[in-house]
Amino acid sequence: MVITAEPIKNMQAAFEIKGANVIITGGNRGIGRGILEAFVQSGANVAIVCRNVESGQKTAAEVTEKYGGDHIAVKCDISSLENVKTAVAEIYDHYGHIEVLINNAGVAASGSFLDLDDTMSGWHRVINTDLSGTAQMTFEVAKRMSEAGKGGEIITISSVGGSTAGTTPDHPKTSYHAAKAGVDHMTRALAIELGNYGIRVNAVSPGPTHSDLDADLPQAAIDRVQTRMPMHRFGEPLEVGALCVFLSSPAAVHITGSVIMHDGGYLQII
Repeated sequence: MVITAEPIKNMQAAFEIKGANVIITGGNRGIGRGILEAFVQSGANVAIVCRNVESGQKTAAEVTEKYGGDHIAVKCDISSLENVKTAVAEIYDHYGHIEVLINNAGVAASGSFLDLDDTMSGWHRVINTDLSGTAQMTFEVAKRMSEAGKGGEIITISSVGGSTAGTTPDHPKTSYHAAKAGVDHMTRALAIELGNYGIRVNAVSPGPTHSDLDADLPQAAIDRVQTRMPMHRFGEPLEVGALCVFLSSPAAVHITGSVIMHDGGYLQII
């Protein structure tokens, strides 16, 4: 049986996601925290998946006190399939069903490819988290979504680094670029594969955004970007979250397989 989402008939509740159950990996900090804020302010219930469960629990308590809702934190290193299986099972035991998965957790490493150690541990750390970890979370949640027969939305937070390798020679991030390019193409392929189940798969690609991953950028690079980019400022995590909320809403039921830039025009200047 092919599941087809009904189009909106009018704008009433077109952007409504109140009551939806959402998983956000890395939702306790950085861009993930902004995505969390966007969803809880819109009335969704959120399970925060993170390695530092104490930080996640504190975050869940803060947003529950401020906005209400049913928010939990679950400990998980997404690079471990065993961790992922345990965490997803715990989340489903709590909520019963999930409408939205946000694959946000990721790491980055800068440094020369040829300076990797003999085990290439720095390379594997990034690929195992950003690409394989994303695949593992998607695998566990998409299986359950398909079995439930009600569709769903899977959004991966990629990066403009998946579309360009335009970092400076003194600040290379080869593993990060490779992982994000893989995430982008996985998004397109899974949109085709999961479409019959009514599961939409999209990616959001932030450009320069205030987050932990941008904290190590040289000041000269920050100044150059803000001067040249069309919007003349870094993005904010809540803005990325707002796009994720839109993609999860009824207004976006005909959008799948898209890699959407959220970069203030950054790609136009490099």
